Amino acid sequence: QVQLVESGGGLVQAGGSLRLSCAASGNILSIITMGWYRQAPGKQRDLVAAFTGTGSTNYADSVKGRFTISRDSAKNTVYLQMNSLKPEDTAVYYCKAYVRTIDYVGMDYWGKGTLVTVSS
Repeated sequence: QVQLVESGGGLVQAGGSLRLSCAASGNILSIITMGWYRQAPGKQRDLVAAFTGTGSTNYADSVKGRFTISRDSAKNTVYLQMNSLKPEDTAVYYCKAYVRTIDYVGMDYWGKGTLVTVSS
């Protein structure tokens, strides 16, 4: 019913920048929360940055000051601007959203992920 499509991943050198995008589509009534998670090889999937239900933002300590989450509510799209990238930022980045659909059912949706590789 809802699809999340990420884009913008790729290979970048340490110190470089990338901008990820995640667009939500489908039978959307409202998007309650939306944000980014990442999973490095052999590790669990962790929060990177997200908008909460009140519109505030949460960031992982490891990305504060380097990453910025933003959104275009009219386009149901969230962005992640990643600056000063480090090799330890290498991971698959996933978009997640809690969406209420037109039948008033709310649930979490995940994108398929986009790979970010930071070379040293």
